[in-house]
Amino acid sequence: MPPSAPTSSAADQLPTRAVAVWAALDPLVAAGRRLQVLDVGGGSGNFAVPLARLGHDVTVVDPSADALATLSRRAENAGVGARVRGVQGDGDQLHQVVPAGETGGGSYDLALCHSVLEVVDDPATTLRELARALRPGGTASVASANRAGAVLARAVAGHPVEALALLEDRDPAPRRARRPARRRFSPDDLIALVEAAGLQPGTWRGVSVVSDLLDVTSGADPDAVRRLELALAGSSPYRDVAAGLHLLATRP
Repeated sequence: MPPSAPTSSAADQLPTRAVAVWAALDPLVAAGRRLQVLDVGGGSGNFAVPLARLGHDVTVVDPSADALATLSRRAENAGVGARVRGVQGDGDQLHQVVPAGETGGGSYDLALCHSVLEVVDDPATTLRELARALRPGGTASVASANRAGAVLARAVAGHPVEALALLEDRDPAPRRARRPARRRFSPDDLIALVEAAGLQPGTWRGVSVVSDLLDVTSGADPDAVRRLELALAGSSPYRDVAAGLHLLATRP
């Protein structure tokens, strides 16, 4: 069954495309227990600030000083500056900025890794570092771009050559930019990475099955779009061609 709609007011601040991710997190973050949260690559606080408003303590690790400055301003403006801490660092070097606990395990109840695996130097190392930061029984929330969704989006936009390149896991526009191409993952790819990091993955879901396809000027009812996103996020074949993938995983 698809997850139920979020009950917290914080969820309403998030983009429609994130509603399925929040719905998956909601039973954990809205349970009334104060959590220690690690947000790797959390940038300017799209998830960190709403989580802090729910009463959780959030540490954001991000390589961008500018993003962390924005995070600090947003947290202060939201009245949760004391609950949000920004640390400059890389996901694949978390041990340098997030020390291990006394038993060798981590101290975080929840660790977010959203839209990070596409751009880090080594996704496998990043997830291993993330797993190390979790306490036993802790939860990782992992979201990434979906290869099938990217292929379909390029195709319907009239770029069949780029779509084929993405299908074959090649750079769709190697001459357009100097930076490395963003990675895309299949559900099997993502599950394999999570398992290799020593985490136990749950059921994967689609992120932005339809919200990215709807023009914001189309007049579609935002609440109706949210309900549709939730209904489709956990159902194949719809989730298979979503823009992104998401799963929760547990550290044994």
